[in-house]
Amino acid sequence: MSVPDLAASAVARNRAAPALACPCVASAFRRTLTVAALFALVAAGASAHDIPASVVVQAYVRPQGQTLRLLVRAPLAAMRDVVFPLRGDGLLDLAKADRPLRDAAMVWLARDIEVFEEDARLDGPRLVAVRASLPSDRSFVTYDAALRHVTGPPLWPDVTLYWNQAMLDVLFEYPIASDRSTFSIRPSLARLGVHVVTVVRYQPPAGAERAFELTGDPGLVRLDPRWHQAAWRFVRLGFAHILDGTDHLLFLFCLVIPFRRFRPLVVVVTAFTAAHSMTLIASASGLVPDALWFAPLIETLIAASILYMALENIAGLQSIQRRWMMAFGFGLVHGFGFSFALRETLQFAGSHLLTSLLAFNVGVEIGQLFVLALLVPALALLFRYVVAERMGTIILSAIVAHTAIHWTGDRWERLRQYQWPAPDPGFVLSAVRWGILAVAIGAIVWLIAVNYPRFASGGLRGPRYVRRRDPQRESSDSL
Repeated sequence: MSVPDLAASAVARNRAAPALACPCVASAFRRTLTVAALFALVAAGASAHDIPASVVVQAYVRPQGQTLRLLVRAPLAAMRDVVFPLRGDGLLDLAKADRPLRDAAMVWLARDIEVFEEDARLDGPRLVAVRASLPSDRSFVTYDAALRHVTGPPLWPDVTLYWNQAMLDVLFEYPIASDRSTFSIRPSLARLGVHVVTVVRYQPPAGAERAFELTGDPGLVRLDPRWHQAAWRFVRLGFAHILDGTDHLLFLFCLVIPFRRFRPLVVVVTAFTAAHSMTLIASASGLVPDALWFAPLIETLIAASILYMALENIAGLQSIQRRWMMAFGFGLVHGFGFSFALRETLQFAGSHLLTSLLAFNVGVEIGQLFVLALLVPALALLFRYVVAERMGTIILSAIVAHTAIHWTGDRWERLRQYQWPAPDPGFVLSAVRWGILAVAIGAIVWLIAVNYPRFASGGLRGPRYVRRRDPQRESSDSL
């Protein structure tokens, strides 16, 4: 039922209501019907301006000379509180839509997109061009096509276009000092919808285009970060990730439980960091399979690694040499888990990919040492005043093993739902590459393991030459 019909029905019921014995009761009854009709009107009006569930915004940023151009495309349905002219059939009246489109561009886009040059915010943009576009328009595939489209002739007034299906295309210009400066952007566009994704393509005057996929309000995004800016961002990311990753924290906890000395644990944790650094770099180089089954496989192996380390603690296998070797081996697996978390973040590395990866590992190492600094004293106090060390190790490891068993089972069930790849030539070639890499890493680990006792006892020494005793020379020397 439409809104006018609903209101008319409420009024008719009000008039047709039988006369009640008490006039005050009849008056209250009429007021109740009127309020109900008003609530229906408000609810219907709110449903016509609901917040969109999913919004995708496309943007191009291109500095050129003393001008920075910002091309933006956003759905018109996300521009609420703007009255767009409609024709009698409910279609957008394109002949009268220029002023409302400009208002929507300034209120919903220009106000919420901040652009910075060398950390200095640029003044408000100049609105150069604005137009409505069909939802099927493909002009924003490239910057040049989008620029020609926005600055070109508008749609014909008789084009059939519903307002809530139209796209708003806008060209902003900012005055800048030089196109060789470093630029940043803060797109605070989360109010456009429930889930907002902003795809920003930055085209520097020299170099390849960089694409960013930002969710909600991502904060300040450096489009061309310097190496120290990218490194600092990834150090913080690595530190936060190790504290937020339950899997990695449980594995680290299993490594720490049987030991009380901080120095040997640093060696174990460093081996873990060095191992996942290798797989992180390999993942960034494109050596990781892009199959759907790979991520569930790694998650299952990570849960199995936690279970294995807990069982080692229960069995009493507590050699430092064995522990760092296991940390290195399982660190290779955990590195793939880190790479999954970095897939959406490497876009902020700019041209400093290797620096950012190393900085991320530094942040992870700092986070692990921070966790060690908390766990070692806490476990020392626990085993000294609450429970005996051996019994406490078994109890804590059994609790972790119980959790890891459930994780392994659940993740294995998810992994079984994926179809394993057929042994085609591409898969065999990838397996051979990973086999060669595994053999090389195994050889490095073996060499370190063989020489570890001599390193631990004071370093490698050369062969000892024992001089034979010569009694005659000794007597002459004494004389």
